[in-house]
This record gives sequence, structure tokens and C-alpha cells, in this order.
Amino acid sequence: MSNTALLERPATTAAIRTQPEGAAPLATAGADLPAVRSPRGFALYVGLDEIKAAEAGVSLPLLVDALRRTLAELAPGAETHATVALAPHGSGGRDLDVVRLALQEPGAIARTKAAAEEDITEEESGVTVDISRKRVLIDGESAAFTYKEFELLQYLVLREGRTIERSELVSALWQAQDDETPGERTIDVHVRRLRAKLGRYEDIVRTVRGIGYRFDRHADVVIRYGHGTPSPDRF
Repeated sequence: MSNTALLERPATTAAIRTQPEGAAPLATAGADLPAVRSPRGFALYVGLDEIKAAEAGVSLPLLVDALRRTLAELAPGAETHATVALAPHGSGGRDLDVVRLALQEPGAIARTKAAAEEDITEEESGVTVDISRKRVLIDGESAAFTYKEFELLQYLVLREGRTIERSELVSALWQAQDDETPGERTIDVHVRRLRAKLGRYEDIVRTVRGIGYRFDRHADVVIRYGHGTPSPDRF
């Protein structure tokens, strides 16, 4: 891996083109561009975190090396460059979307910008979990969630499709020195309070008997991450 760089947030302006020092100026938009353009290469975005790679018995460097060796066999003259997208723990979203956003793929940036410009209050029905503003809307109305209730829902939402054990919820959301640190069974009380405030949408938080709780993609739920979220690094 090379060319270390830090990406604070997705660029919202036109892509910046660079040139070697001393090279002739780049042509500006609209200036005598060739009528026909030909492909000069391609980018393959791979959405896969380290945990999923390890479960498959591989690692990201191993996959990169394997792809490079395959390409070298098929097209020895091809040049390659690998870039890995990093995102903060718990930032949520699909791995592939994080990669596309980190590497400033135009389509991903356009969708993120469009989502940021939507008025969240226009949601008339269902549940809107607004991660960036730390609030929940139920049928367009702001729900009176406590800080801990929101943290509990957010923790499940950001781990969509994964069953979270009670012990993990306790250790992640309560500090050991907290006076009111719940036991693993007491967490059920907090979940019941959360569900009560979700009303007719209480089933978005599912119980996995004998293990814990999970959140699955639901037609009545909209997740708002905010413009630029996740904010990945790139190297």
C-alpha cells in the first residue's frame, strides 16, 4: 500500500485532476476535447472488512496480492495500485458503500449529498433514526427517547443483521464505574422501555431467544447518517 492520505469528508466539488511537476497545463472543460474517449483501466470496489475476511480464512493484504498475481498472469503489462478505505468503528453502513464514499466515487457522493439535502421532517410514517442529530422520529413526530435509550437503539441499528448478546450491550453502553450498571437480565427492562416508545414499530428490535437482540433491515425504518458519514480515512 502507498500514497498515504487523510480524507476528512467526501469532496462535494468537482474532482481535482493532478499532473506531474513541469507538465503542460491540463485542458480545461470544454476546450477541444477529443470526440471519442477510450478506456484506460478500471477500478474494482471490494466491500469486505477484516472480520469477514478472517471468517473466510483470508486477509485484505492476501486478497490484494492474489488479485495482483491474477492480473499479472492475464495482462503482464498492467499497472496496479491498491487503496484501502478505513472507517471509524461503529460508523455503520454497507462495507461497499463505505469504500465507494471514501474513494470519492461520484455516484456515492451524489447519493450522500442528496440524502443530506432531504428534509427529515417530511417523513410522514415509520421510524426515522437520525444518527447525526441523535434523535428518533416516529410517524414524523420527535420521540422522547432518553440518551441511553437512543444509544441502545443506535448500537443495534449500526450492527444491522447481527445478534448482539446482552453482555455486549452492557459492556458497550455502560462504564464499569457507573452506579446504575445493569446486569445482563436488567438489560431486558431497558429494551422493553425502548420498545414501548417505538409503539406500533416495537418489532424492529427483535429478541433472539437465549442470546440477545438484533435489528434487521425494515421497510418502516429509515436511517439517516448525515452528510459525510461515515467519515473514512484513506491510505
